[in-house]
Amino acid sequence: MSVTTTPTGSVEITIDGQALRVPAGTTVFDAARMQGISIPTLCHLQNETPVGVCRLCVVDTGARVLAASCVRPVEPGLKVVTNSEKVVATRKTLLELMMSDHPSPCARQRNSGDCELETLAAAAGVREPRYARRSVSRGHDDSSLSIAVDHDSCILCDRCIRGCDEVRNNFVLGRMGKGYAADIAFDLNSPMGDSTCISCGECMVSCPTGALTNKSVAGTAIAIGPGAEGFEAEDLLTIPVFHGVSGTFLELNRGAIVKRRFHKGELICKEGDFGSTAFFILEGKARVSISSPIAHVKTQGGAQGFFKRLTSTLAPRESDKREEEARDRTIPIDASVDLSYENPVAELGTGDLFGEMTCMTFYPRSATVRAESEVVAYEMLRNVLDIMLKNKTFRAQVDQNYRKRALENHLRGVPMFADLSTDFIEHLKESVELVRFAPGQVIARQGDAADSFYLVRIGFVKISENYPGGELVLAYLSRGDYFGEIGLLGGGARTATCTALDHVEVVRVSGEDFRQMVERFPNVRRGLEAVAEERRSANALRMQMVHSVPIDQFLSQGLMEAQSLLVLDLQNCTRCDACVNACADAHDGITRLVRDGLRFDHYLVATSCRQCRDPLCMVGCPVGSIRRRNSLEVIIEDWCIGCGLCARNCPYGNINLHPFEVMSDDPEHAGRQKATIKQKATSCDLCTHLKEPSCVYACPHDAAHRVDPRKFFAEILAQGALK
Repeated sequence: MSVTTTPTGSVEITIDGQALRVPAGTTVFDAARMQGISIPTLCHLQNETPVGVCRLCVVDTGARVLAASCVRPVEPGLKVVTNSEKVVATRKTLLELMMSDHPSPCARQRNSGDCELETLAAAAGVREPRYARRSVSRGHDDSSLSIAVDHDSCILCDRCIRGCDEVRNNFVLGRMGKGYAADIAFDLNSPMGDSTCISCGECMVSCPTGALTNKSVAGTAIAIGPGAEGFEAEDLLTIPVFHGVSGTFLELNRGAIVKRRFHKGELICKEGDFGSTAFFILEGKARVSISSPIAHVKTQGGAQGFFKRLTSTLAPRESDKREEEARDRTIPIDASVDLSYENPVAELGTGDLFGEMTCMTFYPRSATVRAESEVVAYEMLRNVLDIMLKNKTFRAQVDQNYRKRALENHLRGVPMFADLSTDFIEHLKESVELVRFAPGQVIARQGDAADSFYLVRIGFVKISENYPGGELVLAYLSRGDYFGEIGLLGGGARTATCTALDHVEVVRVSGEDFRQMVERFPNVRRGLEAVAEERRSANALRMQMVHSVPIDQFLSQGLMEAQSLLVLDLQNCTRCDACVNACADAHDGITRLVRDGLRFDHYLVATSCRQCRDPLCMVGCPVGSIRRRNSLEVIIEDWCIGCGLCARNCPYGNINLHPFEVMSDDPEHAGRQKATIKQKATSCDLCTHLKEPSCVYACPHDAAHRVDPRKFFAEILAQGALK
């Protein structure tokens, strides 16, 4: 139908008997609003693109069917009725249909009493819908730290999609499915917490029902004590790094972030302490360091007899040199910098973020931080940090600081990358991609084409292989470790699956840059090829074992996890505890053996370090001091800070904390030292300082044996002797 306009570009229409003139192209909905006539709607907001989804704004224009006023343009002489009996009855029917699929009261109605659907339904007299409710729940999504998603409360009005796309330009939300199965999805139907959603809160503010609501978690407010102050949302929004964050969200979560002021010399956080917050420095400088002594726990004995009480001491690396030192340049910490091994001290300044892993995954603090000058910092809980890390402005600043200050040290901290030239490092600073992965997200899958090389920046990555009987965990990689070189150097396919164990960030080096690196720097190629060959050889041995042993039984018994087991033959054992006492005598009275554990036939696998193939003790170490040798032996490095997380994580109770008295700087008296107790984690060292383990030597009945489980149990399992 053609629209004839007057010379002034306006048309004359009538709404509910009132004549009015409006600009050409105006919708009936907007024309009525200009006249003060209210038309109910759920899918339409002022200044949004109209979509006509809910149809609640229907009006009578004299046509055969009612029209949605939000998408119906005016035309000369148009007569509109907004409140006839037919129109009101139709709207009531539409409300009944929507309420039949809507849990009442929804979360929004319970919390604030302003669910738009339920308010309109009550005004229309809709109490109990005449139509049957949906028989299958569409479920809840609790993956986001800040927004709760209730798909059952969603009425598919698309307001969240338009808020995300048109207002924020984030383009995360969209529709999926058709008809009755239609739903709202994040990215390609990912959980909200795993999607690219930055938790700006625009969708939540736009939602008319309880489908998207703010998460209010009890006890998440940070205590405001001396040196701390709260804030108003508008104050934060004036700071550049908070640009783009929803003011509504900040206001709703005001208790989860505080501004703190620290005087020079004041402690900000202490290594080994468990925490739940991260710090972002606004002003000033801070000193980050490790105060625990850099030394191995070494057991020493004399020549006066085997059962002489031996002594555990702290031995510096110079006097206790180990083979295959993986990190002899830097110590990884939970900050934008790493620490030098020779002098574990660094400086943090304006724009630096530290404590990210402590905040996101509740790991212990990796280092001690003190104010070097007057410091102003924001301390934030996980829900706010998660939002900030997804905020483009804040993320860009954190990533820029990392590229500028830490990436080179991170790369050179890998011994074989020490020879990279300055110009190539500068090239990588610009070309690498900094990528984040949510817990459980697959980074690379076994069998996929290899197109990238990865360096772990934050978090822990699980490396596993799939076998006919199940999954075998090869390693847990932390900051400073790398993966992906075998596929790029070899056949072009991934040989293992790499999965984010927690909040993980990696430095992704493209296949093109990787090939250029190994071509330009032969030492790098040789080093990577040597490691790749060792890993391929280990894979071949495992495959050989898989074909000779019932792998499902081997995995279910937990024997695949161990490399060294203390096995007690219960037919010979008299329970005299000589093995336990000998272990204690050899380690300053602290036994590393408990005569209890799993039983297989007439064998007892005692509780003593198994050198697990799935070493859970490595998960979460804040400074990466637990690692594997290339032989897969698990060892504890000399920069252990004694936080005790490894001891908590060990499922067999095989790691203990050994106290040592050391002299350290007294922060209250400059230039003076005081005696303090420092702890170091220890586990069974197989009595490497002796000819054979003390427990085995001490057994008077030949019941104790240290064995390789693959050889010891393989034949028994293959014959079906163990059930």
